[in-house]
Amino acid sequence: MSIARTGEFGLIERVVARLGTGPATIIGPGDDAAVVIASDGRVVASTDVLVEGRHFRRDWAEAEDIGRRAAAANLADIAAMGATATALLVGLCAPPDLDVAWAEQLSDGLATEAALVGASVVGGDMTASPTLTIAVTALGDLHGLPPVLRSGAQVGDVVALAGRVGFAAAGYTVLSRGFRTPKILVEAYRRPVVPYALGPAAGRAGATSMIDVSDGLIADLGHIAHASKVGVNLHRSAFKVPEQMRDAALALGVDPYQWLLAGGDDHALAATFPADVPLPEGWQVIGEVIEGSTVTLDNRPWYGPKGWDHFRA
Repeated sequence: MSIARTGEFGLIERVVARLGTGPATIIGPGDDAAVVIASDGRVVASTDVLVEGRHFRRDWAEAEDIGRRAAAANLADIAAMGATATALLVGLCAPPDLDVAWAEQLSDGLATEAALVGASVVGGDMTASPTLTIAVTALGDLHGLPPVLRSGAQVGDVVALAGRVGFAAAGYTVLSRGFRTPKILVEAYRRPVVPYALGPAAGRAGATSMIDVSDGLIADLGHIAHASKVGVNLHRSAFKVPEQMRDAALALGVDPYQWLLAGGDDHALAATFPADVPLPEGWQVIGEVIEGSTVTLDNRPWYGPKGWDHFRA
């Protein structure tokens, strides 16, 4: 059944029936707006847009996978501020002939990923469009802590990473070459595994800056370097190439470090910490903050790809 047959409000009823309610939700879908708890009077907010053909392909991933990816892109941004996500707002622009079941499965993915942090989908909007587009806004709570910005890194800080990098980029390359294995890489592209809890943990531990690695580690650390007016030096030895990634790189003729250092969509977290601060469990030192303005690898320029840019790719 297409959504042209159910209509906008019929589809909304079907979707809302599949969504749970998070602990921060006072009023969820059904009114003109939702009401969400903001415990300390501040709300952290982030928005991402996914466009079919640009950010996802329906022949590469199921609707639920795409929903989880759409949610993860926003939930990771909230975690990178040292906050915990509380709610999602979703805008869906869809062709009228889109199957209702696909839209329902998309909502399942959004709800499942949000539930990982105790959040829920509290509202949104739908409209017809020739291009399938998903826009998600996430709201979050700092629980009384200061936000962790990109601009706080200091010379002498250590640079640390939580989560994995390179897996989603490797999966994208595998899919783009027409393959479906190794499964661990393909699944990483379809459904990122995000260390959400380690963002607030870093904030509580005294992280001086933090960012969601969505466009590539070198590119995103470059944002910290620019905002903080510092340089960042990474240690190549800190990045071990997993066996499946090494084998795929060999078969496809790709340098795996291009995936590790410039690949996006894993939504790992990168942060800087004072050198004398014990890192929270799950964080690994990968470099240090230095004088300068660029990101280097073993104190040398990185001449490979820097990462994703929506208007230059």
